[in-house]
Amino acid sequence: MTLAHPNAWLYWALMSAGFAALTAIFAKIGIQKVDSDLATLIRTAIIIVVLAAFVAYAGKWSNPFTLPARTWLFLLLSGLATGASWVCYFRALKIGQASQVAPVDKFSLVLVAVFAVVFLGERPSLREWAGIGLVAAGVLLLAFKR
Repeated sequence: MTLAHPNAWLYWALMSAGFAALTAIFAKIGIQKVDSDLATLIRTAIIIVVLAAFVAYAGKWSNPFTLPARTWLFLLLSGLATGASWVCYFRALKIGQASQVAPVDKFSLVLVAVFAVVFLGERPSLREWAGIGLVAAGVLLLAFKR
Protein backbone atom coordinates (compact mmCIF):
# COMPACT_ATOMS: atom_id res chain seq x y z
CA MET A 1 0.00 0.00 0.00
CA THR A 2 1.55 3.28 -1.07
CA LEU A 3 1.49 6.47 0.97
CA ALA A 4 -0.76 7.98 -1.71
CA HIS A 5 -3.47 5.35 -1.18
CA PRO A 6 -6.56 6.95 0.48
CA ASN A 7 -6.54 4.40 3.32
CA ALA A 8 -2.77 4.32 3.86
CA TRP A 9 -3.24 6.16 7.15
CA LEU A 10 -5.34 3.27 8.49
CA TYR A 11 -2.66 0.70 7.67
CA TRP A 12 -0.01 2.74 9.48
CA ALA A 13 -2.34 3.50 12.42
CA LEU A 14 -3.10 -0.21 12.87
CA MET A 15 0.61 -1.01 12.74
CA SER A 16 1.18 1.71 15.32
CA ALA A 17 -1.45 0.16 17.59
CA GLY A 18 0.14 -3.27 17.24
CA PHE A 19 3.61 -1.97 18.04
CA ALA A 20 2.24 0.12 20.92
CA ALA A 21 0.68 -3.02 22.39
CA LEU A 22 4.00 -4.85 22.09
CA THR A 23 5.71 -1.84 23.67
CA ALA A 24 3.60 -2.22 26.79
CA ILE A 25 4.25 -5.94 27.10
CA PHE A 26 7.98 -5.76 26.36
CA ALA A 27 8.41 -2.75 28.66
CA LYS A 28 6.57 -4.40 31.54
CA ILE A 29 8.88 -7.40 31.28
CA GLY A 30 11.98 -5.25 30.72
CA ILE A 31 11.56 -2.90 33.68
CA GLN A 32 11.21 -5.58 36.34
CA LYS A 33 14.77 -5.17 37.65
CA VAL A 34 15.67 -1.63 36.61
CA ASP A 35 14.63 1.91 37.53
CA SER A 36 11.87 3.07 35.19
CA ASP A 37 13.69 6.32 34.31
CA LEU A 38 16.86 4.45 33.33
CA ALA A 39 14.72 2.05 31.28
CA THR A 40 13.16 5.04 29.50
CA LEU A 41 16.62 6.41 28.69
CA ILE A 42 17.76 3.05 27.29
CA ARG A 43 14.60 2.77 25.20
CA THR A 44 15.07 6.30 23.88
CA ALA A 45 18.70 5.63 22.90
CA ILE A 46 17.59 2.53 20.99
CA ILE A 47 14.90 4.53 19.21
CA ILE A 48 17.44 7.18 18.18
CA VAL A 49 19.79 4.57 16.69
CA VAL A 50 16.99 2.72 14.87
CA LEU A 51 15.44 5.89 13.45
CA ALA A 52 18.81 7.29 12.37
CA ALA A 53 19.53 4.04 10.52
CA PHE A 54 16.06 4.09 8.95
CA VAL A 55 16.34 7.70 7.76
CA ALA A 56 19.83 7.06 6.36
CA TYR A 57 18.82 3.80 4.66
CA ALA A 58 15.69 5.35 3.14
CA GLY A 59 17.69 8.28 1.81
CA LYS A 60 15.53 10.77 3.68
CA TRP A 61 18.32 12.69 5.41
CA SER A 62 18.33 16.45 4.88
CA ASN A 63 19.89 19.28 6.82
CA PRO A 64 17.60 19.86 9.83
CA PHE A 65 19.11 23.33 10.39
CA THR A 66 17.35 24.56 7.25
CA LEU A 67 13.94 23.95 8.78
CA PRO A 68 11.84 26.97 9.79
CA ALA A 69 11.95 28.12 13.44
CA ARG A 70 8.25 27.32 13.85
CA THR A 71 8.89 23.71 12.80
CA TRP A 72 11.74 23.46 15.31
CA LEU A 73 9.56 24.95 18.08
CA PHE A 74 6.73 22.49 17.60
CA LEU A 75 9.04 19.50 17.12
CA LEU A 76 10.78 20.55 20.34
CA LEU A 77 7.46 20.78 22.18
CA SER A 78 6.38 17.43 20.73
CA GLY A 79 9.67 15.87 21.83
CA LEU A 80 9.30 17.24 25.35
CA ALA A 81 5.72 15.97 25.54
CA THR A 82 6.81 12.55 24.24
CA GLY A 83 9.61 12.35 26.79
CA ALA A 84 7.29 13.30 29.62
CA SER A 85 4.73 10.77 28.40
CA TRP A 86 7.32 7.99 28.27
CA VAL A 87 8.64 8.76 31.76
CA CYS A 88 5.10 8.69 33.15
CA TYR A 89 4.19 5.56 31.17
CA PHE A 90 7.22 3.59 32.35
CA ARG A 91 6.65 4.64 35.97
CA ALA A 92 3.02 3.57 35.72
CA LEU A 93 4.05 0.24 34.17
CA LYS A 94 6.61 -0.31 36.91
CA ILE A 95 3.95 -0.16 39.63
CA GLY A 96 0.75 -1.10 37.80
CA GLN A 97 -0.61 -3.84 35.59
CA ALA A 98 -0.02 -3.47 31.85
CA SER A 99 -3.68 -4.33 31.22
CA GLN A 100 -4.67 -1.26 33.25
CA VAL A 101 -1.87 1.17 32.38
CA ALA A 102 -2.09 0.80 28.59
CA PRO A 103 -5.83 1.54 28.32
CA VAL A 104 -5.50 4.61 30.53
CA ASP A 105 -2.59 5.75 28.36
CA LYS A 106 -4.95 5.46 25.39
CA PHE A 107 -7.15 8.08 27.04
CA SER A 108 -4.84 10.30 25.00
CA LEU A 109 -7.22 9.59 22.11
CA VAL A 110 -9.97 11.45 23.95
CA LEU A 111 -7.60 14.28 24.84
CA VAL A 112 -6.37 14.54 21.24
CA ALA A 113 -9.96 15.00 20.08
CA VAL A 114 -10.57 17.75 22.65
CA PHE A 115 -7.22 19.45 21.95
CA ALA A 116 -7.84 19.22 18.18
CA VAL A 117 -11.09 21.12 18.66
CA VAL A 118 -9.49 23.76 20.90
CA PHE A 119 -6.15 24.26 19.11
CA LEU A 120 -6.69 23.09 15.53
CA GLY A 121 -10.30 24.07 14.97
CA GLU A 122 -11.35 20.54 14.06
CA ARG A 123 -15.03 19.71 14.36
CA PRO A 124 -15.77 16.01 14.97
CA SER A 125 -19.25 14.86 13.98
CA LEU A 126 -21.81 13.61 16.49
CA ARG A 127 -20.94 10.05 15.44
CA GLU A 128 -17.23 10.71 16.07
CA TRP A 129 -17.97 12.23 19.50
CA ALA A 130 -20.01 9.12 20.32
CA GLY A 131 -17.00 6.95 19.48
CA ILE A 132 -14.73 9.17 21.55
CA GLY A 133 -17.19 8.88 24.44
CA LEU A 134 -17.17 5.09 24.13
CA VAL A 135 -13.37 5.09 24.27
CA ALA A 136 -13.52 7.21 27.43
CA ALA A 137 -16.05 4.83 28.98
CA GLY A 138 -13.88 1.85 28.01
CA VAL A 139 -10.85 3.43 29.64
CA LEU A 140 -12.80 3.88 32.87
CA LEU A 141 -14.04 0.28 32.80
CA LEU A 142 -10.56 -1.12 32.23
CA ALA A 143 -8.75 1.20 34.61
CA PHE A 144 -10.90 0.44 37.59
CA LYS A 145 -11.42 -3.30 37.19
CA ARG A 146 -11.54 -5.41 40.32
